[in-house]
Amino acid sequence: MQPVAAEGHGRLAVAIGLAAGPLVALGLARFAYALLLPAMSDDLSWSYSAAGALNTTNAAGYLLGALVAAPLARSFGTRRTFVWGTAVTTVALALTAATSTYAVLLTIRFVAGLAGALAFVLGAALVAEASHRGSRGRAAVLLGVYFGGAGAGIVAAGLLVPLLLDVTDGAGWRQGWLALAAVGAVATLAAARAARQVSDPVPAQDLARHWDRRLIGWAVVAYTCFGLGYIAYLTFISEYLTDEGMSGPLIAGFWAVVGLAAALSGLAWGPLLGRLGGSRGMAVVMTALAAGTVLPVLLDGPVAAYLSGAVVGGSFLAVVTAVSIAVRESLPQPHWTAGLAFATIAFGLGQTVGPTLTGWVSDLTADLGTGLLLSGAILVVGAVVALLQPRHPERET
Repeated sequence: MQPVAAEGHGRLAVAIGLAAGPLVALGLARFAYALLLPAMSDDLSWSYSAAGALNTTNAAGYLLGALVAAPLARSFGTRRTFVWGTAVTTVALALTAATSTYAVLLTIRFVAGLAGALAFVLGAALVAEASHRGSRGRAAVLLGVYFGGAGAGIVAAGLLVPLLLDVTDGAGWRQGWLALAAVGAVATLAAARAARQVSDPVPAQDLARHWDRRLIGWAVVAYTCFGLGYIAYLTFISEYLTDEGMSGPLIAGFWAVVGLAAALSGLAWGPLLGRLGGSRGMAVVMTALAAGTVLPVLLDGPVAAYLSGAVVGGSFLAVVTAVSIAVRESLPQPHWTAGLAFATIAFGLGQTVGPTLTGWVSDLTADLGTGLLLSGAILVVGAVVALLQPRHPERET
C-alpha cells in the first residue's frame, strides 16, 4: 500500500472518498430517520417520546462506538475498522426495513449507532493523518470535505425517501430504508477504496492511553452542548413542519436544501475556521446553528423553513470540523485519534439525551416548537463555553 499522495489534489480525492463514511453513518443512518419518522410514527402509533427514544438508542450505540474506537483501531487497524464500521451500518439500514417490533428496532438502531461511530471517528482520524503535515487551513478544508459527506447522504435521502413515500401514499417506509441501504452499499465500496490510499496512523500506544484530557476540556463541554442541541432539530423537524401543514414535496425540497448546504459547508467554513481556530470557530458556528434551529418556531411559512434548513445544514457539520481543529491545536499528533474519540464520547452523551429530552418536553407541552427553542438555548450555552478553550496552535506540527 502506497502512502497518500503528497500533493493537495491527492489528499482532497482521499478526503472525498473517505467522506463515504459520514455519508452512511450520519447522512443515512442518523439524519434520514427524520424523513421516515412521520410515516413510521403514523404506521406504528408512536408518541413523540417513543420516536425520540429510537434516536436516543442510536446515539447510545454511537457513544459505545466512540468509547471502543481507539482500542479497536490499535488492535485491528484504523483503516480496517473504519471500513467494517461503514459496512455494518449499511447492513443495519437494510435490517430496519425487516421488522415492526419496537424492541428489535431499538436493537438495530443501537447497532447502527455503534458501527457508525467507528466509521465516523476513525475516518476523521484517517483524514487527520493524511493532512497532518499540511497547514491548519488546509487541514480545515480536508476535514470539512470529509464531514460534508454527511450532507451528501442527506441529499440522497432527501431525494429518495419522499419520492418513495409519495408513490406509496406514505406507507413505504420499509422501501425507504432499503433504498438507503442500497446507497450505503455503494458508499461502502468507495470508502474501502479510499482507505487503501492512506497510511494507518501509528500512535504511540503507551502515550495514547495517558494524556491530559483537561487540555481539550472546554471544547469537549461545548461539544456536549452541541450534541444535546443539534440532534433535536434533525430528529423532529420533519414532524414539526408536517404538523405546521407543509406538504411532502415542500419537505423534500427542505431536506435537499439541508443536505446541499451541509455538503458545501466544509468549503465555505474551512478557510474561516483555519483562521479562527477551533475554539473561536466553534463559538461562531454554534451561534449560527442556534439561530437556524429556532427560526421555524419564530417565523411561519416555507420561506422561513427553507432559510432555517440552509443555516442549520450549512453550520452543524462545521462544528465537528471546528472541534477537530481544537483537538489538533491542543494535543500532539500521537494523541489525535484518542482526543477525537474522547470528544465524540462527550458529544455522544449529549445526543443520547437530546432526542428523549426534546420528546419529553414536547409531549409535556404538546408542542414540538418548545423543544426546538430549548435546543437553541443549549447551543448558545455551548457557544459561550467554547470561548473558554485556550488555543495552542503550535501543537499542530
